[in-house]
Amino acid sequence: MADINHVVLVGRLTRDAELKYTAGGQAVCKFSLAVNRRKKSGDQWVDEASFFDIGLWGKQGESLNQYLLKGKQVGIEGELRQDRWEQDGQNRSKVEIVANNLQLLGGNSSGGGGGSSGGYSERRGAEEKPARAEGPAGGGDDGFTDDIPF
Repeated sequence: MADINHVVLVGRLTRDAELKYTAGGQAVCKFSLAVNRRKKSGDQWVDEASFFDIGLWGKQGESLNQYLLKGKQVGIEGELRQDRWEQDGQNRSKVEIVANNLQLLGGNSSGGGGGSSGGYSERRGAEEKPARAEGPAGGGDDGFTDDIPF
């Protein structure tokens, strides 16, 4: 049986994304994502945030970097990677999420955007695709001549 390493998160950026390049010229867009979960504390529900470091590699990272601003809501799909190194004689490690797919969602947390990103989605190794299909569900001609009130 094969191992499974799959992560899907929806959250908001805690800071503007940073675009860097490796020594080999590979682009990597790095950002941090806050994901809230509700839990009951006494008689009240409270939000508890978890923070995750995300890396988005290649052309995808280059093209989306300009849109990844603090407060922006995104959905990501990817996998966990553990980096290991030695510092001052101590072994260190850090778990990061490498995003394979990123979707821009609603506006930023200040409420200025308020809408969706127009359905823009990008997948590693694929061309840009709209998230919505065309046709009856996408607002095209569905063949009906009258409006249905429900």
